[in-house]
Amino acid sequence: MQGQSQQQAYDRGITIFSPDGRLYQVEYAREAVKRGTASVGVRAEDGVVLAADKRARSPLMEPESIEKLHKADDHVGVASAGHVADARQLIDFARRQAQVNQLRYGEPVGIETLTKNITDHIQQYTQVGGARPFGVALIVGGVENGEPRLFETDPSGTPYEWQALSIGSDRSDLRDYLEAEYEEGISTEEAVGLALDTLAQSNDGELSPDGVGVATITVDDPQYTEQSTDEIESVLDERGLLATDEDEADDGESDEE
Repeated sequence: MQGQSQQQAYDRGITIFSPDGRLYQVEYAREAVKRGTASVGVRAEDGVVLAADKRARSPLMEPESIEKLHKADDHVGVASAGHVADARQLIDFARRQAQVNQLRYGEPVGIETLTKNITDHIQQYTQVGGARPFGVALIVGGVENGEPRLFETDPSGTPYEWQALSIGSDRSDLRDYLEAEYEEGISTEEAVGLALDTLAQSNDGELSPDGVGVATITVDDPQYTEQSTDEIESVLDERGLLATDEDEADDGESDEE
């Protein structure tokens, strides 16, 4: 009984390491991310592409209300997977940091700098009592000094830079697909196709234009731009990914995305 009591202490205390050096609450936060629908980021030669699975849980839900892609600044976009409320808090924090940098230094915030500001904020919630970790992972992509950059944030507060990545459900399978299909030097247009191909791997090879979101930031015009439903439908049709079944039921949890 005493052993079980000690185990529960490690399990519940965010500031307590287990004997084998683990923070269980951080690991549980990663599990919350895995329950969210997938998001994908791809770095191209001339830009960055963010794509997200936005399937609605009910046909009564307005597709526009499902927020998986966010504009953090003119040149920075963010895709999320995990708890919606946690994602919104971090996006608001990122936007404030971007504005503070612009006002303080008179220049757009760097993608790496912004990502590390976010992860520093996340890390505080793994070390302070009376709080819990953020149950969300983010893909932060944008253009910095004419160079595309793509980062991931983890519930532990660790930033990683990637050429292409996925977060959320089926992450391992989608990452394997990206590792097999990604090539350095691809264009933004090709990266959009690869991102949609990757999301389709966890959707029986089909996607609905209303059930997916795509955003791009290019070197020539470093402005965050979300593609319209018609543009997405055109790409899906061209790549043979357009869903014929209009049933968009989603088995995700109500507080996750």
